Amino acid sequence: MKKIVIIGANEFQNKLILKAKDMGYETHVFAWASGDIGEKNADYFYPISITEKDQILEECKKIKPDAVISIASDLAVITVNYVASKLGLTCNNPNNSLICTNKYEMRKAFKKYGIKTPEFQKVKSIDEVTINKFPLIVKPTDRSGSRAIALVNNEEELKIAIDNAVKYSFEKHAIVEEVIYGNEYSCECISYKGEHHFLTITKKYTTGFPKCIETGHIQPSDLTKEQIEEVKKTVFEGLNALSIENGASHSEFKVDENGNIGIIEIGARMGGDCIGSDLVKISTGYDFVGMVIDVALGNPPRFEKVREPKIAVIKFIFSKEDYYKLEEIANKYPESLYYKSEIENMDHDIIDSSSRYGFYIFAFKNKEEYQKQFKINIGGENDTV
Repeated sequence: MKKIVIIGANEFQNKLILKAKDMGYETHVFAWASGDIGEKNADYFYPISITEKDQILEECKKIKPDAVISIASDLAVITVNYVASKLGLTCNNPNNSLICTNKYEMRKAFKKYGIKTPEFQKVKSIDEVTINKFPLIVKPTDRSGSRAIALVNNEEELKIAIDNAVKYSFEKHAIVEEVIYGNEYSCECISYKGEHHFLTITKKYTTGFPKCIETGHIQPSDLTKEQIEEVKKTVFEGLNALSIENGASHSEFKVDENGNIGIIEIGARMGGDCIGSDLVKISTGYDFVGMVIDVALGNPPRFEKVREPKIAVIKFIFSKEDYYKLEEIANKYPESLYYKSEIENMDHDIIDSSSRYGFYIFAFKNKEEYQKQFKINIGGENDTV
């Protein structure tokens, strides 16, 4: 039996664990012990933090795995590439992991390879900022999940945003950059030995600024065939600039009113929010998680349809009204409900993606069925800066 090492044990990684077991592989899971579901479902669980690369490597030398893998986690990407490369397994070059997980290094790589990018700076305080224009975007250089993102319109807001972003950053730096305007999307791909394969495009909805928390997603998107071809060209250039050669990728971008594409960032991983683990399979029929496992094992991804493609919709719960409306849809059209998460107590504020109350995933046969059944605003908003 082949052995798969999985970095992380949360709900997203659990889908990878279950898929690997379903494919007949033995799963060895590493994560800080916190009672996550993946701890229970793993064949073997090791209570070691995913940041402890060398400690995980020493255990893996004993395990002798056939693949090291993770999905939907920037932090895990660094450990995956480090450990897999040391073991001679399929991965991306660990020397390039930083540019795939650090927003500042990523912007530098895009600029170096001639990919259109906004003006940007890495700073620790407002005293280091030399971009003399507003509005500006401020983010931690190395966090995800909409943490500490801010749109600022003056120096007072800029100082507060930088201080907050630095506080959340692992490396204690912020990136300050010009605004990219337009509707927000992401492009989901799988790569094998440097050849990139387009899967689909996700239309993304957020709360807008200041928090930019995702409220829902839809696949396939509303982009035209011509726009999709332009997206593919731009995204593939970005993947090459970041030296992403193997595995999943999740490229976030905006399209403005003139059709111009502006890359926000690219992750060498599946999209979170169930985009990679669930929505891609619903909307394309392809087993994306299975593809990622195949590539990590050194095999080409398989493009057989495992289900009939449908319209995939995920809606996150931000209020009791959201919950009641989603429950109504699920009860009225149970055949369209694909998955319902556990629902948290609605006794706290939503400050980022990790603090949302839960979500529902639906699969609709066609656009007409979606429009008839899904009587709830998925936003937030899509037309944002």
